[in-house]
Amino acid sequence: MTDSPPTTKLPAQSPPVDPAETEAAGHRASAGTRRLSWWHGDGGEGARRNLALIGVLLILFVIGAATRSDLYSNPDWVWANMLSILKLASVVGVVTVGMTFVIIGGGIDLSVGAIVALAGVWCTTIATQNFGAGGMIFTAIVVGMAVGLVNGALIAYGRLVPFIATLAMLVAARGLAAEISDKQTQISQNSTINGIASNSLLGIPLLVYILAAVVIAGWVLLNRTTFGRRTVAVGGNPEAARLAGINVKLHTLLLYVLSGLCCGIAAIMLTAQATSAQAAMANLYELDAIAAVIIGGTLLSGGRGTIVGSLLGVIIFATITNLFAINGLSTEAQNMVKGGIIVAAVLIQQVQFGSLSQFFRRNNRLTTS
Repeated sequence: MTDSPPTTKLPAQSPPVDPAETEAAGHRASAGTRRLSWWHGDGGEGARRNLALIGVLLILFVIGAATRSDLYSNPDWVWANMLSILKLASVVGVVTVGMTFVIIGGGIDLSVGAIVALAGVWCTTIATQNFGAGGMIFTAIVVGMAVGLVNGALIAYGRLVPFIATLAMLVAARGLAAEISDKQTQISQNSTINGIASNSLLGIPLLVYILAAVVIAGWVLLNRTTFGRRTVAVGGNPEAARLAGINVKLHTLLLYVLSGLCCGIAAIMLTAQATSAQAAMANLYELDAIAAVIIGGTLLSGGRGTIVGSLLGVIIFATITNLFAINGLSTEAQNMVKGGIIVAAVLIQQVQFGSLSQFFRRNNRLTTS
């Protein structure tokens, strides 16, 4: 009896694949991936948030026109009111630019208002005013950067928690400002400094030009330089940034120096507006700046944020203040509205970067599979 050879089962042949169809399917998948990547990527997120903030400004404008139609019916008044809002936002806006860098870098600065007060008091002493406008500006900027340097050194090299270090500086700087001024209001006698708040160029206040210059410089620094990329890296993951060769401690120090620089500039602007300086000036500016940064989309945990968004946040709060003022509403109601906006912004951040991000990542995997 002869054994038959074992039979081998051949695998089923797949039908021929059209190369053109394969290429088209690949293009469709990559195009879908690109669309999803833009939708939940950094660029798309910033654009969507900024558009939403502009929408909020339009809604506030409509509310103002509905509640005070007698004023908004006058185009000249509307233009003048817009300039007033920008002027109101200018000082806090400059402080907010520095705060944006600090928070993107994973820190926080509660001492910005106190730094503004200390720089303003120091630059309006009689001895400093004897050096003229240049001496006053130089003093304010140096004092702001020096205090920022101390903050940065305590946090980066002293390993203090940013909240504790800057809270201590808030108290210390206010106390030093009160000691220097002897708890008195110091009058600015320099016409050049005072003219910063009263003069205009092409019908636009100089304070608005200063705000625009600081915002543009901050945008370029954050988005077009190595310093900006390192700031995002340090805030996103300090250990990974260190392993990538970034001097995290030095960079953190420089972030607080930058915040102090912005406070020094704001001190000159605020002194010009009030034609004086005192230890109690710039009260609660740290809360206004932090609130504007949060509204603008910067994550409190660091690693993500935009200068344009922070600017829009400042303008929104200034518009709310203006809207309450022209309607004769109380400051208490205004503060409650601001508090509600801050809570809503934080909740939106949690949704956007929590469950919503997971939803997009899941859909992205389904598209590419």
